[in-house]
Amino acid sequence: MNSELYLSDLEAKPGALRSLAAVLREENPFAALPQGLTRVLFLGMGSSRYAAGVAALRLRAAGIDAYADYASAAATYPATEGTLVVPISATGTSRETLDATERYAAGPSFLAALTNSPDSPLAQAADLVVGMRAGEERGGVACRTFQHTLALLLALEAHLTGTGRDVAGLLERAAEATEDLLDRRDEWLPPTMELLDGEHGVYTIAPAERLSSAEQSALMFREGPRRPADACESGDWSHVDVYLTKTLDYRAVLFPGSRYDGQAMEWVRERGSTVVAVGAEVKGATAAVRYVHDSEPDVALLTETLVAELVAASWWSAS
Repeated sequence: MNSELYLSDLEAKPGALRSLAAVLREENPFAALPQGLTRVLFLGMGSSRYAAGVAALRLRAAGIDAYADYASAAATYPATEGTLVVPISATGTSRETLDATERYAAGPSFLAALTNSPDSPLAQAADLVVGMRAGEERGGVACRTFQHTLALLLALEAHLTGTGRDVAGLLERAAEATEDLLDRRDEWLPPTMELLDGEHGVYTIAPAERLSSAEQSALMFREGPRRPADACESGDWSHVDVYLTKTLDYRAVLFPGSRYDGQAMEWVRERGSTVVAVGAEVKGATAAVRYVHDSEPDVALLTETLVAELVAASWWSAS
């Protein structure tokens, strides 16, 4: 792992997104999926599972039986005809994901692997391989692969629901949003770093529909600069994390969009905690980081983790 190369990986995000958008304009990577699928099971660890959790929720909302599980779980849905199993691993070598895939390799479930390494063991075990096309992450941290996993799972959603959604256009707007944050980082990054730099770590909060943003952001604070960090869903915050604001120097990144943001912010204001909102102005937040297209929830889903990633990269370099 290398902090300077990690920063370079982040700076390459817009170009990589545009390249993926161009591919999606020319082809549907899920066109070879069989007809008659009745269930979707995502398997992964870490960032892969974070992205899968959001994808499963979206599919359920569209009326499709979908679930995201830890690949390390001893048991989950059985291998049955009509089940689409989607193991996700950027390297294609995650031990837990490979072990879980073995349970389905003999059929009758259909295996569609999502990986950034088309020659990996995971790819070799699959019926269909969907490449992330994120390029090499030389910093050793899953950042572009996380973003591309989300993008391709949105493409899978469009395929399974038959909406004909222009995912490529969405990716182009996300590239513009990512570029905007990168281009203006001298304006927003130093004050954001200062506000989040506390002795008790950083907490991240996001609505269930974008919980992956909070989970990935917390992981970036842990993985690079090795700082304490944890994620929480916005509504659940008032039941599980509110207690920390009474005793800690509580500093958080809020990804707005939940109907329960106001409920959490009442406690934040009452107890003088520090919150940086990303993508919208929020009453009671100490500061807000905005970017182009931030009013579009799916652009936010693909973009907003960059704020935490750049903070983490700067802290990591300084350490």
